Amino acid sequence: MDINVRVSALVHPTEVREKVETAITNIMPVELRLQDFGIPGLYGEGDLESLRKLHLLFREERILDTARSVLSAGVKGSTTEFRLSKQVAYVGKVNFPPDEETLGSIHVEIAAGSENELQLVIDWLTPRTIDGKPIEEIGL
Repeated sequence: MDINVRVSALVHPTEVREKVETAITNIMPVELRLQDFGIPGLYGEGDLESLRKLHLLFREERILDTARSVLSAGVKGSTTEFRLSKQVAYVGKVNFPPDEETLGSIHVEIAAGSENELQLVIDWLTPRTIDGKPIEEIGL
């Protein structure tokens, strides 16, 4: 399965780079690099393995339904995009801000080789539930 995960977050002058780095890697353990396009930002890439922590957090926090609706709403072809709160990620939790946060959010893009592959990844990350419990867990 050909899955590419991209994650990024701006580092504003009032923020500590290491804390933004911690926020990202708490959710997705990827190697980050700093790039500056006017405002510095941290960028990283990964694969399916880099989503395993997110997979676990969705279950621990019991937010499968919310996560599924956010991931599904962000689908464009064989890619989905969504935002995560930097502050919440810093403490190792997941929150989907409704809009871009004042100091910026963590941006995540998951790209698959096809729309079917992307749907499999979404089903793996966020299976359908009944009363908050997964109907069927699939392995990837």
